[in-house]
Amino acid sequence: MPEQTTRVKVTKLGNLNLVQFADRKILDELAIQEIQDELLKLVGERDDGSRLLLSFSNVDHLSSAALGMLITLNKKVKEKKGALKLSDIKPQIYEVFKITRLNKMFEIYDTLDQARASL
Repeated sequence: MPEQTTRVKVTKLGNLNLVQFADRKILDELAIQEIQDELLKLVGERDDGSRLLLSFSNVDHLSSAALGMLITLNKKVKEKKGALKLSDIKPQIYEVFKITRLNKMFEIYDTLDQARASL
């Protein structure tokens, strides 16, 4: 039986997977690997363009390794002709996205509702 992780909460909304993070800080390698495994499972299920919406409303800190994980996820989603949206990113985290120019790579929305409306 597969092990259930408590690092992410996935809610199915039609053909959209809403992902909420349990951890306030996504910093250590093990946590990031577990989150990546979970998210890639969601992407890998089908080839018909899985749609992921990641809500960062609970997250206060992201490490650079977590950003790398998001880049990998984004690449996989694009390969599968899917969509990846991010929402509810706190200002201090968004600053890192801007500095690294990742705000250009990802579709980022202020709120969950705005992100859902874009899908």
